[in-house]
Amino acid sequence: MTEITRDVVIIGAGASGLTAATDLKARGLSVAVLEARDRVGGRLWTDTIEGAMLEIGGQWVSPDQTALIETLENLKLDTFSRYREGESIYIGRDGKHTRYSGDRFPVDAETAAEMDRLIVILDELAESVGATEPWAHPRAQELDSITWQAWLEENTDNIEARDNIGLFVAEAMLTKPRHAFSALQAILMAASAGSFSNLVDEDFILDKRVIGGLQQVPLRLAENLGDDVFLNQPVRRLEYTEDSVTAIADGITVKAQYAIMAVPPNLYSRVDYQPPLPRLKHQMHQHMSLGLVIKVHAVYETPFWREDGLSGTVFSPYQLVHEAYDNTNHEDPRGTLVGFVSDQHADKVFMQDAEARKAAILDSLAAYYGEKAQNPVVYYESDWGSEEWTRGAYATSFDMGGLARYGAMQSTPVGPIYWSSSDLAAEGFQHVDGAIRVGHDTAQAIIARHDSK
Repeated sequence: MTEITRDVVIIGAGASGLTAATDLKARGLSVAVLEARDRVGGRLWTDTIEGAMLEIGGQWVSPDQTALIETLENLKLDTFSRYREGESIYIGRDGKHTRYSGDRFPVDAETAAEMDRLIVILDELAESVGATEPWAHPRAQELDSITWQAWLEENTDNIEARDNIGLFVAEAMLTKPRHAFSALQAILMAASAGSFSNLVDEDFILDKRVIGGLQQVPLRLAENLGDDVFLNQPVRRLEYTEDSVTAIADGITVKAQYAIMAVPPNLYSRVDYQPPLPRLKHQMHQHMSLGLVIKVHAVYETPFWREDGLSGTVFSPYQLVHEAYDNTNHEDPRGTLVGFVSDQHADKVFMQDAEARKAAILDSLAAYYGEKAQNPVVYYESDWGSEEWTRGAYATSFDMGGLARYGAMQSTPVGPIYWSSSDLAAEGFQHVDGAIRVGHDTAQAIIARHDSK
């Protein structure tokens, strides 16, 4: 067992942990980053599958993600715009397949009016509640005691309107059923993106991608840290006092003044803390969980949908694949579609064998794009639920009542132990931008504490 001494030990080599490590090292503190996997990146992972480069994890860059954009500029990484020329497709409650242009679904006038009315209400709530301290809002307890589904039912009798509005938070973001999380959690999701209007605008929130894949962010950060990053080192135990901590991994022990747990909250309990964490921290961690989504990659010889005048963007709360996009790589002559199967729909198809699951998913894609979608040359399912060191996607969220009850303490350090991940972000919650923001903030908190000694 190797034993080293550092000022700060960081558990997790994702964007948040590596950002914190970079900032700390720049201020003269020594660091060691311990990563359980054999790669860096956490929920960012770009890989080549059967000759096709696929972004298995996070991939999008939106205009409001200024922390991520600044990091991309510092690392000299270029972006390209998602293909969006042509018409989109919507399949309604009646099963009708409709091509449309613009940023609103082609629903009947009554449904469209209800959707617009709900978006205005949710924009006002998102602005009022805010992303920083939603638990402090006067209506926090009320909004955290009603499910997202129940809130929608209270606010409209139009089924298709609430199915569509519900989709943007449940299936598309938190990847949990609408009855499994609160209205306050949904409003936080909107506030973290700037507004609910931003969530429903795919041209805003899914704007650009990084040439070569978004995993290049953690790869380049780790490269700059050099020998301070240690792979294949799952941390099993943290022994701590008020001003010191020892991290014990499989092949290395790090003695430090501070530790950063830069992993999703559902993995906190994988570590044995000595002494045990405070009671309320234990309770809080039991009320945070990841959702479930299958990210489906289908690569074709050509982007055939473009020939049909389609952008590749499709939506339906009534389809197995609830949304899909043109995900063709930069300057790639082949065409790639990326689609998503969330929460209970993912549960259902995971009960089938791989071939039956593939057939069901391709059938759903074909409902949008036609029979040509049945024949990809490369097909791959990103299943983060089976990843030992993630166990779900995209991010953790609280169960009913948990955000108002525990939210204020989720980032509070315990002695020398700090917490840093996209799951804890205000702006950029569950996005790489949020991971970077929290990484910067965590590093600054440690630097301030260290300087005050």
